[in-house]
Amino acid sequence: MLDYIDVKPEVKEALENNRPVVALESTIISHGMSYPENIESARTCESEIRKEGAVPATIAIIGGRMKVGLDDDELQYMGENKGIRKASRRDIPMIMAKRLDGATTVATTMLISNLAGIKVFATGGIGGVHRNAQQTFDISADLMELANTNVAVVCAGAKSILDIGLTLEYLETQGVTVIGYKTDDFPAFYTRRSGFGVDYNADSAKVIAKAIKVKEDLHLKGGMVIGNPIPKEYEMDYDFINEAINKAVEDAEKRGIKGKDITPFILAKIHNITEGKSLYSNKKLVYNNARVASRIAKELCCLRY
Repeated sequence: MLDYIDVKPEVKEALENNRPVVALESTIISHGMSYPENIESARTCESEIRKEGAVPATIAIIGGRMKVGLDDDELQYMGENKGIRKASRRDIPMIMAKRLDGATTVATTMLISNLAGIKVFATGGIGGVHRNAQQTFDISADLMELANTNVAVVCAGAKSILDIGLTLEYLETQGVTVIGYKTDDFPAFYTRRSGFGVDYNADSAKVIAKAIKVKEDLHLKGGMVIGNPIPKEYEMDYDFINEAINKAVEDAEKRGIKGKDITPFILAKIHNITEGKSLYSNKKLVYNNARVASRIAKELCCLRY
């Protein structure tokens, strides 16, 4: 692994001494927001993790090297450069062989986190089954990674641009446990409710950590989804945001936008329709997920002591 991966000393020390570490993706930096807001948001997210007593590990690929934990210069680099590729699992071999840069998606962040020994990851929302997938077969690689990689993902549910019902059906088929953090309803990113239920409601970080530990002890393959609803004060109006999403999806269909380009296109369109309100909510839910992930990571360390 030393031929491919660089672990930031602070992260390495924490992992070796059973201190809590929370992984963060870098796609949200390079593809989710514009500069310098992306850098400010990334630093705030790391700060929220530190406030909870955990160590942040933002993950990326720079110059063909997997980076587990970015320093200030590397974070700045990921935010400033516009030519950084969006890196999913399939892209890793060529990006590393050609010594390119890659912003890690949920799937790739999970994969690299697992290699480094990090078991808790905070993100905004997972990818899933896209609308009309019965025609397009457009299903995010995040779901297959969740089926195979032993990392717990704290998220505000699935992005509401997706078919949430089919996404949950896919996760069930793959044996991925879906937990609601203090909720019976699977959250829908911008809103606290989707109309679809979770497998289990967990009322504390401690019980989620126990479930992760049981899974580890039994060597059960695959990850876990922890749906953490956006705080009420930052939730968007259900009808308003869904109308915006439907308009954005229709526009993407008319333009023939598909594959890895569709999510950033739709999110940018929603940002314009909502006059920036969706991005504000997006940032707030990510910070909230970082806090909850930190609490779970801390409880997990206590169980391993």
